[in-house]
Amino acid sequence: QGRLVESGGGLVQPGGSLRLSCTATGLNFDEYRMAWFRQVPGKEREGVACTYWTGANGYRAVSADSAKGRFSIYRANAGYALNLQMNGLKPEDTAMYFCAAAPAAVGCQLIGDEYSYWGQGTQVTVSS
Repeated sequence: QGRLVESGGGLVQPGGSLRLSCTATGLNFDEYRMAWFRQVPGKEREGVACTYWTGANGYRAVSADSAKGRFSIYRANAGYALNLQMNGLKPEDTAMYFCAAAPAAVGCQLIGDEYSYWGQGTQVTVSS
């Protein structure tokens, strides 16, 4: 049974940066589309970014409008970790961030129901 574990959350001032990391046991990242989602209590879960393997052209990423230009999703540690580099953080980025995995397919979408595996989340708080 696959298991995802997130780390790297914390408290940061507006304009600051954080790097979230997701590692897995029981899952081969290369066989999965991977994504980051976030959720604030009382609000719907929101997709942040996802990445998928294209084959000859390597990994591709898809980002939500709220993340474009500020956040980068990428695989690290020879593909055994999924990172989310977040720069220029804003108070509205405050949320619990979750890593998710779905079986490989062409492309990826930020639709939570497509993802089979979820981590427990890591809290990101942006505040002065």
